[in-house]
Amino acid sequence: MHVRCPDRLPEEGYRQVLELLADLSPVVQALPPTAALVELKGALSYYGTDAHRLGEMLRIRTISRLGIDVRVGIGPTVTVAATASAQIPRPGGVLTVPADEAVDWLAGLPVKALHGIGPRQAEALHDYGIHTVGLLAAVPPATVQRLLGGRAGRQAADRARGIDPRPVVPRALPATATVHHTFPQHTLDGATVRAALLDLVVRLGRLLRRRGQAARALTLTLQFPGSTWHKTRRLAEPSGHDEDLRTLAYQLMDAAGLQRGRLTGITLKAADLIDADQAAQQISLDSAREARLVAEETMDCIRDKYGPSSIGPAAVFRHAS
Repeated sequence: MHVRCPDRLPEEGYRQVLELLADLSPVVQALPPTAALVELKGALSYYGTDAHRLGEMLRIRTISRLGIDVRVGIGPTVTVAATASAQIPRPGGVLTVPADEAVDWLAGLPVKALHGIGPRQAEALHDYGIHTVGLLAAVPPATVQRLLGGRAGRQAADRARGIDPRPVVPRALPATATVHHTFPQHTLDGATVRAALLDLVVRLGRLLRRRGQAARALTLTLQFPGSTWHKTRRLAEPSGHDEDLRTLAYQLMDAAGLQRGRLTGITLKAADLIDADQAAQQISLDSAREARLVAEETMDCIRDKYGPSSIGPAAVFRHAS
């Protein structure tokens, strides 16, 4: 089950909806700021009813107890359920797609309606005459990868065919992600400060990716003897990738206009977090960026096996030595 709350729902209202979902099933995955996944297998036997009736029950509870109407999509996979919930007209309703009808149901939808397809991806597919999910499913996966990029292409090809093995993973509403660096002594050296900031970016990006989250905004805080400076900016697209975080972090540092300020510490905070699966993977014609994302994934595997300090940017290691 995929549940969509009204846009711009206050966080407290969202938390209350999550509490109602937890009453329905013990397996709830928060997808902030306004969505959630619910595993219904246990709830079906407990309540002795079908999935559609459970969806209707949830909607009645959110309306009667919270005054919040929700859109509930039910399907055999995360992709089908999330796509279904997006097809329900506002303010709310329940749409159930049976497992044996899921592929045919997806096939008739516009390609932009498939969960995980972003506007630029849909535009690229349209340029090649791929206007529906059914047409996307008919294209060889290798061709889709060439059009949309490696990982994004594989996911789009699989999901258009109804293939999505992702389970519902219990996850409460996440807090912000924060990393901090304290200088051993007050520093004026720009290269040292920039290396420390780069190290924070790498640590923050890895933290977000391990959590399966993406940030919509970054806050940089600079600590001076007796004072602090902080500034927040939003990313162009939600991301947990080092390249995107680094670009914005450097812009924030440049905005500080440091001249003779003696820094004692730096804090980098990722805010307005969403589940990474909610951040549409946009098409990229930049082969260099694609290569960096592959390298990032490889480095994450190395760090998982050998430790966080086993690999990283040369500038960080040079200033740490």
